[in-house]
Amino acid sequence: MAGERPLWQVHFPDACDWDAPLEVSSLPELLAAGVAARGEAPALDFRGAKISYRHLAREVERLASGLAATGVTRGENVGLLLPNTPYHPLAFFALTRLGARVVHISALDARREITHKLKISGARRLVTTNLPGFLPGALDQLDAGVVDEVLVGDDARWGVGEALPLPMPEQAGVRDLAALFSDAPLQAPLPSVDDIAVLQFTGGTTGLPKAAMLSHGNLTSAVSMYRAWRDGGRPLVAGTEKVVAVLPLFHIYALTTVLLRHLRDGNEILLRQRFDVEGLIHDVAQLKASQFSGVPTMWVALMNRPGVEQVDFSALKSCVSGGAPLPFEVQARIEALVGTQLNNGWGMTETGPAGSRVPSHVPRRPGLIGVPLPGLAMRIVDMEDPGRPLPPGEVGEIAISGPNVFKGYMGDEAGTAAVFHDGWFLTGDMGRMDGTGLFEIVDRRKNMIISSGFNVYPAAVENAIYEHPAVEEVIVIGVPDAYRGQSAKAYVKLKAGASPFTLDELTAFLADRLGRHEMPRALEFRQALPRSPVGKLLPKVLMAEAAGGTGGSVAN
Repeated sequence: MAGERPLWQVHFPDACDWDAPLEVSSLPELLAAGVAARGEAPALDFRGAKISYRHLAREVERLASGLAATGVTRGENVGLLLPNTPYHPLAFFALTRLGARVVHISALDARREITHKLKISGARRLVTTNLPGFLPGALDQLDAGVVDEVLVGDDARWGVGEALPLPMPEQAGVRDLAALFSDAPLQAPLPSVDDIAVLQFTGGTTGLPKAAMLSHGNLTSAVSMYRAWRDGGRPLVAGTEKVVAVLPLFHIYALTTVLLRHLRDGNEILLRQRFDVEGLIHDVAQLKASQFSGVPTMWVALMNRPGVEQVDFSALKSCVSGGAPLPFEVQARIEALVGTQLNNGWGMTETGPAGSRVPSHVPRRPGLIGVPLPGLAMRIVDMEDPGRPLPPGEVGEIAISGPNVFKGYMGDEAGTAAVFHDGWFLTGDMGRMDGTGLFEIVDRRKNMIISSGFNVYPAAVENAIYEHPAVEEVIVIGVPDAYRGQSAKAYVKLKAGASPFTLDELTAFLADRLGRHEMPRALEFRQALPRSPVGKLLPKVLMAEAAGGTGGSVAN
């Protein structure tokens, strides 16, 4: 019925102000709002030195002026190959101030992947630093003619780090970033909310990565959605919080939910180059950090640190675990340890990554992703007819609509058209919505196994296997089966000190947890399972391995 409020607003009225308008602006305006509110207050803490909001904004303007003088123009794509360092926000905001587009490159990418991302984006300039894990890879791209220019920031500018920087190179095509900071007045007009700000690559485990085009408005609306959510834990007070930023800023998770969101709030960001348990404990117990977003491996490392029970976690108000599933028993132990609930939700690169959050008082269950953030609409649609919404309880594809949804994949009109229908983004995630508006994910559409004509969802099988006391992590994929067409194979990482078990023993354990058609028909133990740079388990890597004939045998 027209005018009816969505189920989630009816059943969860206190999660946030559902009718609050979103703040949609350009990224320079987002930074300016933080500067106006906080001025000389610290924006960044890096290696013990603090950079104020006003100083950060001034240096961004100076770098933008220098980049403009070298010919960087509106709409140009410029690569960033950087760790967590002040050079990232400086270059990010300087480029977006000019209306240029940031092309994020992961430091963990192989040379071939970096080349692909630079070529598909058309980026002919690359910003990096002279740390050993970054400079050689950037110079490789210059030597191969993939880029025309490499702009190098000297890591020594920020004091002594854990890795010794390499000497600043002196060769054609290399510029010292420090020489570009200019006091000449900047004449460039502000970008619009519709200008593309970032080319953010999606995971390439099903083929070559695609460049999702995210506009200024996409990213700032996503920030506004996160700021509007008020449910759960002690509320964060803008301008008073200290936020640990150890997740890589080249990833959309950290870029939006940590850097952009907390600069808009005027909070102090404790920028850290790598994760270290003792460093995190120091930030929380000594520096009184009140917010930390991590991936499961970080939380597990913290939980397993000897003597962690004696650490004072009372300053923590908000904790988030994302990037990969966290077993319930592990989450319960961590929440008891830190004294606050871990926030869970769902999002994608293509949504910048705002999607959903689980209301604090809702009992957790496997696959639960909660309700849409304010300003978003979600629904379940028929997989064969995406224009047909499905009623509560039925499994279909999750579709999402909102101002944060990306503009499409660069250079891939067919790929873009395939994931949009009547203005709704078809996420590729299969799920259902219950009668209260709560959404849950069943699995990725491309991960679904069809065994003897039945649909088998790997996530459901994984959730059952996670109940086994010896299992630390598991990935389930479909492998060829001469009898069934496909069947499930489980790749298991055991907990420390746990003994392996047989496939028959696993089948017996799962007997009252899974149907016969869902039972794994093959089992393999691994010392480690493949992960993305932010810790997300990657079943597609194992799918590719199995397709190459190295996936092992299948038991009937």
